[in-house]
Amino acid sequence: MASQTTGKNNGIAQHIPLLAVLMVGLFLAILNQTLLNVAIPHLTTEFGVSTSTIQWLLTGYMLVNGVLIPMSAFLIERFGVRLLFLIAMFCFTLGAFICGVAPSFSIMLTGRLIQAVGGGVLSPLVMTIILYIFPPEMRGKGMGIFGLAMMFAPAIGPTLSGWIVQNYDWHLLFTGMVPPGVIVLIVAFFMLRNIEEPKKVKFDAIGTFTSLVGVGALLYGLSEAGNDGWTDPVVLVNIIVGLILIIVFVVQQLKSENPMLDMRVFKYGIFSLSNIISVILTVSMYAGMFLLPIYLQSIRGYTPLEAGLLMLPGALIMLVMTFISGTLFDKIGPRPLAIIGMLITTVTTYEFTKLTMETSYDYILVLNMARYLGLSFLMMPIMTAGINQLPSQLNKHGTAMSNTLRQISGSMGISIITTIFTSRSTFHFAAMSDQMNTSNPSFMQSFQSLVNSIAQTAHLPISQAKTMAVSTLAGQAKIQSTVLGINDAFFWATIISAVGLFLSVFLRDVRKDAVVQKEKTKKLDTEILMLPAPNQASEA
Repeated sequence: MASQTTGKNNGIAQHIPLLAVLMVGLFLAILNQTLLNVAIPHLTTEFGVSTSTIQWLLTGYMLVNGVLIPMSAFLIERFGVRLLFLIAMFCFTLGAFICGVAPSFSIMLTGRLIQAVGGGVLSPLVMTIILYIFPPEMRGKGMGIFGLAMMFAPAIGPTLSGWIVQNYDWHLLFTGMVPPGVIVLIVAFFMLRNIEEPKKVKFDAIGTFTSLVGVGALLYGLSEAGNDGWTDPVVLVNIIVGLILIIVFVVQQLKSENPMLDMRVFKYGIFSLSNIISVILTVSMYAGMFLLPIYLQSIRGYTPLEAGLLMLPGALIMLVMTFISGTLFDKIGPRPLAIIGMLITTVTTYEFTKLTMETSYDYILVLNMARYLGLSFLMMPIMTAGINQLPSQLNKHGTAMSNTLRQISGSMGISIITTIFTSRSTFHFAAMSDQMNTSNPSFMQSFQSLVNSIAQTAHLPISQAKTMAVSTLAGQAKIQSTVLGINDAFFWATIISAVGLFLSVFLRDVRKDAVVQKEKTKKLDTEILMLPAPNQASEA
């Protein structure tokens, strides 16, 4: 047994340089998704376009990235991992170079879309290679390595981009990715080999159309719902059209003999359960990533760099703990990690429902670190638990499905949290405004005191002091209602996390299924050997 383990470790050890190259490429692609948020105001001024126009640098990247993920299983089978990885990294690096030297918005957008072509394929592609390298009993460690890029990159992105924008030129966000991208390309060209030979798979025109347009329309509808509302005609049309085309795609794939994305992965119970928990977790995680910057920068007045630095310790904890949780997964399985992680995530999310204007920076820092500690126990172990149940021929379809659901749930999570935050902020502001009326003696008394205070302090006439007092109270009500709206959104994120905690109890380690089956087979073989031979039975 020890020699078998040593042999497996040695087999994995020879892949370490290759894993390092793959992780750097994946890290760059995922980091690129979050770097641009802080630079948006600078780009608006640089290119002289509106905020809604500049947002297409984010929306366009998300759409191209998202629609390619469902096709990744077909692309891997058709072109092989070597050629596909080289094409993906070439597109990503070329797009980064174009963005770095772009003289106009249109060229900048072209570069971003080219980058997205590479970024959309890299996550499922690298995951498929890791699943091939690591056997099921060591897959937690492999997925922990994958999680280093998957979880650390978006966590450190805001800090890094804030630091670059504040101290250097925004062009560095893109030109800085070109040298490491070129290095990854060169090393991968000489080191990367196909894990299986490419096959001449028939192109599925109907599946491709319904997948691309369906996922694209759904993602666009969900991304716009947070800004324009769920009843906006454009939002409704895109979501409905997207859902219809995705249903057509699913039905068509179920009938296909060689599906582009094999829906039979959902026949495996733990894979389905792990993806449901992963969707819940993604929604909860994005709540913190979306709401905290609003609270810190818009409400408390911290700079983007200060807000990013608050997220950094949590990112460092995740960097260390993701690999450790992968190792623990190999030893104790998914259920203990999922329960502990979801419990920490649920409790810390609930603590964020108590934010006030006096909540200290250090307290938020520690609370966010604890939240990321919980998340580090979850993402990769839960995904690995599901993938482990799939037969090897379905691995690439399972990774494509998991990454597609993660992309959709990320957009859905931001839209849901944005809607809750906006509607509850409006509700609280209206409630506060109702209390500020002249028929309320208590309010009129405090209002008159404020007017007198402003008049004496600023040496203003009573009429001007009243105007300033009204403006001051309205501003305070706006700020307070926004804080309460953030608290309400975190409350719903807590409920979502609690559902994930409940479902985590039903996770099981599917690797034990194989052990049990092996023991049953061995016992059956022993019983067969103990039976008398046919000639002995006849003589008796």
